[in-house]
Amino acid sequence: MKSYTDSSCVIRPLTIIGLVLLLTFSVFGETAAQGDEPTEDEVNTIAEQLYCPVCENVPLDVCGTQACAQWRATIRKKLAAGWNEKQIKQYFSNQYGVRVLAQPPTQGFNALFWALPPVAFLVSAFFVLRFIRNIRRKQQPADGQPAAEQANADDYVARLERELEQWR
Repeated sequence: MKSYTDSSCVIRPLTIIGLVLLLTFSVFGETAAQGDEPTEDEVNTIAEQLYCPVCENVPLDVCGTQACAQWRATIRKKLAAGWNEKQIKQYFSNQYGVRVLAQPPTQGFNALFWALPPVAFLVSAFFVLRFIRNIRRKQQPADGQPAAEQANADDYVARLERELEQWR
């Protein structure tokens, strides 16, 4: 007669229960994900990153034209087919050009447009600060007094020395 303390008796039922749970939840997760229809929020998350093909600079999620409604339907179909956000945006940019993307890609020639504003700002700030420093240098001589006060002080000292020599 076997005792219940035998390890093979305890491990076997736990293994079977674990396998049943694993198979149950793995199958349930796949079927639940496949049956879901994309929500409006999921569609609008992608649609707000695309511009209307008819209206200029109007995001797809707020535009009321028929073309935008068709594009949102296309987004919904692509999401239902399992496409991700990047693939859908790539599909629209391949079909209609990069101009439909709210945020153009940062590769190739477009990288210049991302880098140019900060570089231009830093260069212009450098020249403005240099210009201000040059103006201040011209106004102040080496000893730290402004130029107008320095000239008045020199005239005063010269007149004082002349008067002192008269008294000697």
